[in-house]
This record gives sequence, C-alpha cells and structure tokens, in this order.
Amino acid sequence: MQFETTKISGVFLITPKRFGDARGYFVETFRENLFEREVGAFHFVQDNQSFSAEVGTVRGLHFQLNPKAQGKLVSCAAGALLDVAVDIRKGSPTYGQFVTAELSQENGCQLWVPPGFAHGFCTLKPNTVISYKVTDYYSPENDRGLLWNDPAIGIDWPVADGQAILSDKDQKQPKLSDLDANFVYQA
Repeated sequence: MQFETTKISGVFLITPKRFGDARGYFVETFRENLFEREVGAFHFVQDNQSFSAEVGTVRGLHFQLNPKAQGKLVSCAAGALLDVAVDIRKGSPTYGQFVTAELSQENGCQLWVPPGFAHGFCTLKPNTVISYKVTDYYSPENDRGLLWNDPAIGIDWPVADGQAILSDKDQKQPKLSDLDANFVYQA
C-alpha cells in the first residue's frame, strides 16, 4: 500500500497494490499494521456503504460530534466520486480548508478522513457505490453537517448548485461560520 500525505496534515490518500492477471485482480484493501504505522492507531467498528444512481448526487458534508466523532476510511466499490474532507477543528492552521480526491473502482484509491473533519462526496458516474470504515458507531444525536456549497469554503464541485441531487437535510446544513467549536485543534 502506498500512503500519500495531502495538503492537510492527517488526511491521507491510500493506494492499495493490485495483483492482476487475465482473470482480474486481487487487492488487500486494509491492513491494520500498515495503517497504524503510516496513519496512526485507529480502531474501526463499523463498515458502511451507500449507492447513488445518478451522476451529480451530493452527500454531505457530514460529521459526528465528540464524544462520538468518526474517522472514515473511504473507498469506491463501483463507479466514481469526488471525495471531500473539510477541516473543522477550531484553531487549526488549515481550518476551513479541504482536500479532494477522485476515488473510483478503476483507481482503487482510498481517502482517510480523520475525526474533526466534515466529509462528503459527489458522484461522477451513474450507479456509484461508496464504502467506508468508521472509528465510532453511528449516533443520530451526534450527527451533524456543514453546507456542501458554503462559499467561505469554496469547494469546486463537479456539479452546479442547481443541478446537484441532494437530500432535504443536506440542503439546510449550517455554514462554517455557524458551526459550534466541537473540535479543537491539538498541535
């Protein structure tokens, strides 16, 4: 596995090695000892998957409050998506900045989104399946979000505001300036 640092400390792009032949390929998608050595000691407790039929489906930006904050190891099992991680840790030198990565079935890349980041994605192909491991269980009372198209963040989404397919919930999330300081940067 190849672990690449991104412009925001703690967020990693991970590319597992594929072993292929005429039948297809084999890939080790997660290996705890390598992940711990390169990223840190995180314990995954739940695996999630979502399916989006249409191109331009935006899900996010989501996070869970402390003490149920989640780190997410995100991959694309089918199709392709633009994955986004936004730093929401107050006092961070990269507060409000984001990392994007194209994840697809073809490239096999994964994005590690640590606790203290809002996460979202936009589908680039029809019938896209996103899979992700999380470090804490889903907690409805701690479930929060950030407005996907907040101009203060400035994410260059691959879909226009009026064309994005969104849930009612994601259309009404607060802006970065309205978030409480649940996450505080620790140098």
